[in-house]
Amino acid sequence: MRGLPVVVGVDGSSSALAAVAWAARTCVLHGAPLRLVHAYTLPTRGYPEVISSARDLRSAMYDQGRMWLSQAVAVALAEAPHVPLEHDLRMEHPTPVLLAESARAREVVVGSHGLGGFTGALVGSTAVALSIHGECPVVVVRGNEHDGPVVVGVDLSPESDPAIGFAFEEAAASQVPLVAAMAHAGEGSLKTRMSGWLEKYPDVAVEQVVGERPIPLLLELGQRAGLLVVGSRGRGGFAGMLLGSTSQALIYHAPCPVAVVRPA
Repeated sequence: MRGLPVVVGVDGSSSALAAVAWAARTCVLHGAPLRLVHAYTLPTRGYPEVISSARDLRSAMYDQGRMWLSQAVAVALAEAPHVPLEHDLRMEHPTPVLLAESARAREVVVGSHGLGGFTGALVGSTAVALSIHGECPVVVVRGNEHDGPVVVGVDLSPESDPAIGFAFEEAAASQVPLVAAMAHAGEGSLKTRMSGWLEKYPDVAVEQVVGERPIPLLLELGQRAGLLVVGSRGRGGFAGMLLGSTSQALIYHAPCPVAVVRPA
């Protein structure tokens, strides 16, 4: 099993452990190794008075990080016992750690909420940083997980090509249909936009859906999706969605895991 790893941000929360399980299954589908990472920084205030020194605090947080990584390893092995696995513990800020990991990862996976560290990071500045500067797709594992189709938001710009390609690859690997959704365009425009991908992936069954408003359309389709895929910027339809209110709506309210794919 070779290739770039699937990287998961771990912090001990149930949401992060769900992300680990999701990532382990993804590794099986794509023949990829799994890499679990926990990063932490020392708090400057608010920690218990019983911790009397910076050395004690560093030791406590290190031990906690090791425990959380051990829990994550156990989840990964239960889900995919034969996937190559490594883990790393860093005393660094999560955002630069994730950005550095994205340069050598197939994708970076995080939970939607949790105890700190990586968790919840993608509802704020880290989401924007990764969608703008990250070098691989970012997956936020949230909502219900089931074997529904892959749903991809499509616009008329070439910037959405990486998201479309990622969605087709995921659908092909999972052997599920693909739902291509476009706002403010006719079915003919959507069919033309998808023609090259339909030729490249002839075995993937594709349903094409056109709606008026991107957020309600994607949230509705997400009800039956196994994965919702969107690009980070573009022109028309879903353009720029991950830099404004649409991104917040999807990350907070999407009923399934969401993949953010940045243009190359």
